[in-house]
Amino acid sequence: MKKLIAAALLAAFPALAQEPLAVREIGSLHIGGRIATIEGLETREIVFSPGAPPMRLNPNGQFRVEQMYAQYVRLQNPRARYPLLLWHGGGLTGVTFETTPDGRPGWQMFFLRQGHDVFTSDAMERGRSGWARFPEILPGEPVFRTMGEGWGLFRVGPQEGWNANPAQRRAFDNTRFPVPAWDQFMAQAVPRWATTDRQIQAAYDAYVQAACPCVIVVHSQGGNFAFNAALTAPDKVRAIIAIEPSGAPPATADAARVRGIPHLVVWGDHIEGNAFWRGVRTNVTRWQEQIRAAGGVAETLDLPASGIAGSSHMMMMDTNSDEVAARIQAWIQSKGLMR
Repeated sequence: MKKLIAAALLAAFPALAQEPLAVREIGSLHIGGRIATIEGLETREIVFSPGAPPMRLNPNGQFRVEQMYAQYVRLQNPRARYPLLLWHGGGLTGVTFETTPDGRPGWQMFFLRQGHDVFTSDAMERGRSGWARFPEILPGEPVFRTMGEGWGLFRVGPQEGWNANPAQRRAFDNTRFPVPAWDQFMAQAVPRWATTDRQIQAAYDAYVQAACPCVIVVHSQGGNFAFNAALTAPDKVRAIIAIEPSGAPPATADAARVRGIPHLVVWGDHIEGNAFWRGVRTNVTRWQEQIRAAGGVAETLDLPASGIAGSSHMMMMDTNSDEVAARIQAWIQSKGLMR
């Protein structure tokens, strides 16, 4: 009976069959930021917990703001030459890389098993990095993603295929996103700002100084921050793997500064039918061409062209996420970044 139970567990949870990781340290840090002062706001009475007496809240004073958070897992015997930093996209946090919405180990665990020390971060104003008051400190107001916006934007299905009723949603026939887990995925969504790129970039630049030399795997909105971080500190970044980056430095940027940093850009499926992503890809391709013209390496992994169909924008959550990660790991190995 015990053997039957063990076999059933291994079938349901394949990760249990793998050797345990030898982890040296798990920790975290907050990086960057500044102290801001707020003055002139009115005090008010507030009850912090039911049954507690009311208190006068004074919202004025000094506040630590614009920092970012990162968690690291260091292995006992890493095989990678440098730590791997996982940077998330817009309206998301480092949870993107931790566990897939349908419960499988995410890329954090995949790359740990490949022998990388892995850092997983939350950008400034997201997750454990924390908000600041707006508009007094953060300019503008937060933007909230509806449950249906990402259906088309992340290319799980056509935008018109979104429906609040899960039974009536229409995905692409070949999508690799775990469609029944869409609502669980949306539980990860957090507010974002469209007015804080300067502050986010400053925090990422400080992060690179604190955690690197390193290899960066970056997703979506984070792409432009990684490209710019490399331009600012080319001595600190050993490689960039950009998963469908949604931005790139301007044509006036000096690509010669990063010619010693190999770049890989990874694209999923159904881009040609999406005007937004066609435009994004054109801009990123222009930046890759600038890097190559400066004598650098800027390669592309087009998943459909390489025989992997149906990859969504959230390919680290797709049902074949490990297959895509294995392609990335092979590229990292080919660049001499493993021992």
